[in-house]
Amino acid sequence: MQVNITFRNMFATDALRNHVQERLAKVADKYLDKVTEAHVTLSLERYLHHADINLQSGQFHVRGKEKSEDMYASIDLACDKIERQLKKYKDRLKNHRPAHVHAREPVRVRYEIFAASPLDGLPAELMRSDEFLAKPMSVEEAIMQMDLMNNEFLVFTRPESRDVSVVYRRKDGNYGVIDSGSSLAAVSGARGARVPTPPPVPPEPRTAAK
Repeated sequence: MQVNITFRNMFATDALRNHVQERLAKVADKYLDKVTEAHVTLSLERYLHHADINLQSGQFHVRGKEKSEDMYASIDLACDKIERQLKKYKDRLKNHRPAHVHAREPVRVRYEIFAASPLDGLPAELMRSDEFLAKPMSVEEAIMQMDLMNNEFLVFTRPESRDVSVVYRRKDGNYGVIDSGSSLAAVSGARGARVPTPPPVPPEPRTAAK
């Protein structure tokens, strides 16, 4: 496993490198058949030590991000978070076979971040824009990937059509899916069972003014 470690606002030490590699090796050997690479960012911000760990295993990414007053503790907490997520999907990751033959290429998606306007009527200021690749996967795979990344939503594409969809975590603990075809569905648990949205209520007819 190739481990890339970036140090920010702090000194790089062999002791920290060794600690990261030892912890990741234990997690990978226990839960994953193959880890191609790991990207780790260790940083010091406002007297807090941040550890951001990303693992690539096959088509899936796994992420753990934590902070504390000690870098070794932050690394351990981030690895513990990754281990909890991998434990949840251990059997499915070990024996995973894509539900579809993902022959289609990912779709490039653009996102923009706007600043909240303090006054009504003023246009929102564009703060940042970027692009990323939305990968083809089934709804079940998208839910698993979102959980492994500890994200609140995930943008992906349908393998059969390349339509862009978004899976997100609902406040009631279930999952929702937004399709580019403007259909919104609730997803029950991690099985990907979808409940169709009821048709919209037609507007009331307008009466002519007398």
